[in-house]
Amino acid sequence: VLKDTLEKRGALGQIKARIRAEVFNALDDQSEPRPPLSHENLLINELIREYLEYNKYKYTASVLTSESGQPEVPLDRQFLAKELNIVEDANGKSVPLLYGILSHFLHGGKEESTQNTLPKVPLLNYPKQTLGKPLTERNQK
Repeated sequence: VLKDTLEKRGALGQIKARIRAEVFNALDDQSEPRPPLSHENLLINELIREYLEYNKYKYTASVLTSESGQPEVPLDRQFLAKELNIVEDANGKSVPLLYGILSHFLHGGKEESTQNTLPKVPLLNYPKQTLGKPLTERNQK
């Protein structure tokens, strides 16, 4: 009964994820030095962390940060956009940069610009409430 209640509330998955993260941290061998974090990997990891945190995958994000050697404090979004030569419109700022990058490439990068400007179309042409839903549900709309 307790398991069912925790499952219905969504707490069971969070508890399991937290246990996995703690086990990983306990097993993580700090004696073996990690290779230096390249500038490219730093940016990629930050895009992934922003996506994970937006989708409330906070334990996955904490494992990524721990395992990759990414700084604990996230990079400033404006800094990240500038480093990637991304120009955002007001709508794009409400979702992770990865969504805009994906939208740009799904539309063939057809923006007429000398910069890597993200398209000025609604993100993936889907309402925001469908972004977290499975592709099969999105495609039906």
